[in-house]
Amino acid sequence: MYEILFQAHSGLRFVVFFALVIAVILAFAGWFGNRDYTKGNKSLNLITLISTHLQVVLGLVLYFYSPFVQFGGATMKDSTLRYWTVEHVAMMLIAAVLITIGNAKSKRALNNVAKHRSIAIYFGLALLIIVIAIVLGGRPLLGISR
Repeated sequence: MYEILFQAHSGLRFVVFFALVIAVILAFAGWFGNRDYTKGNKSLNLITLISTHLQVVLGLVLYFYSPFVQFGGATMKDSTLRYWTVEHVAMMLIAAVLITIGNAKSKRALNNVAKHRSIAIYFGLALLIIVIAIVLGGRPLLGISR
């Protein structure tokens, strides 16, 4: 069961990452280009939100089964254990919260620029945190990890 969940979590990260990158690019283009906030923008942002939430659920289930997550005196002294037990989960949860807030703010915004700006800022911060978390983990940004 662990292997299936791990593979699903590992594969879904590409969906989240690329949806987030595209959403951020389109949001900045819409914000600074004063473009309409289209049904396509809304759909992409919703796909990003849903895939992120699914990724978080899979990640939290894995958190309690992973051999890299350990609660003990040595956890904070070992950089690998600390990363998987504390840093990875904290940074990814913060990124998911930012994506959720950005999507909610864009829905309540009254004009196109405000909708795009909310997505650009919140999704952009989430993307930055995700990239930092990947780099801190010593993994390639788009590579296959194990």
